[in-house]
Amino acid sequence: MKIHYFQRYHDKENVATANTMLLLSRLYQYSSDKFFRFLKDNYFSGAFEPEIEFELQARSSSSIPDAVITQPSFKIVVETKMSDWFYSDQLLRHLESFKDENFKVLLTLAPELMNHDKKLEFDKQLAEYNSTLSRPIIHINTTFEMMLNAITDIIDDRDYEMIDVIEDYKDYCYKDHLIPISDSWKYMRMQLAGVTLQFNIENKVYYEKASRNFRAHDYLGLYSNKSVRAIGKVCARIIAVYTENGLEFEAEYGELTEERKATIRLAVLDGDKHGYDLRNIKHRYFLSKSFTKQISRKIPQEHQWEREYSILQKFFQQIHCLMYLKLQAYCKATHGVKHKLFLK
Repeated sequence: MKIHYFQRYHDKENVATANTMLLLSRLYQYSSDKFFRFLKDNYFSGAFEPEIEFELQARSSSSIPDAVITQPSFKIVVETKMSDWFYSDQLLRHLESFKDENFKVLLTLAPELMNHDKKLEFDKQLAEYNSTLSRPIIHINTTFEMMLNAITDIIDDRDYEMIDVIEDYKDYCYKDHLIPISDSWKYMRMQLAGVTLQFNIENKVYYEKASRNFRAHDYLGLYSNKSVRAIGKVCARIIAVYTENGLEFEAEYGELTEERKATIRLAVLDGDKHGYDLRNIKHRYFLSKSFTKQISRKIPQEHQWEREYSILQKFFQQIHCLMYLKLQAYCKATHGVKHKLFLK
């Protein structure tokens, strides 16, 4: 049974805030350098230097002490909503939470960005409020997904402890619909397919334990020896396991056809050859109309721990230009205009 870092059963708005603060707290405990880099890159100006300073014989107005240890002060006030329900009067009251800090940020956090007109109205009121202050307050409007992506950007594949925390927070966000999944068309999930690679390509199916979590994605990339070997568009997801009544199927996405049932039965037999128990353990089968064979360069370091998801445009441009162009043509020919527009 998987142990979660973040609670799931709750009053959504309060615990969405608590879980996000726990994520930031874990990041700080893991690496204060990465935490402050996250703040500086996303919420504060280039002048923000939160590290402690040690200074010898720093002159003051009337004395010269032997040493001074200082750290610039900052405050981030967070208002969380489960949709675009921000109200200017509430946000203006929050401004009273700030005192004489060197750096001040009001962070509005929700699954979606604030309505454009509403944000313009509040920012105008904030500018008027700031005109009376020596140190202005900055308003940052962001989403759970944007914050998660920003944290992910500063983590590399050796940060195993934080990777687990981020994975669980991501899973929590998907389960509570804090991250929308309507953009699944632009994501590819990279999955290791070692001894089963040839079978996966020939039979247009990939399988894994049904207990594994994942975010919505339209494309599946099969990799071996740290290189992507094939890509395909997912046309169906089906869960299957043997019971006393035989092999039972549950279609999560796509149609449960006789052809797909036959493919899953072949996968169970192939799993037997490699010691995989697809009979007694529930598995999820990702089916594609075809896998296009590719040979890429070694996956860039920043993608290796994301066994999951890569934005197609970024991934293929970084790995291999020719491979990227092939995918562009593949999407244009088989999957419609929006893929063409994204990959242009």
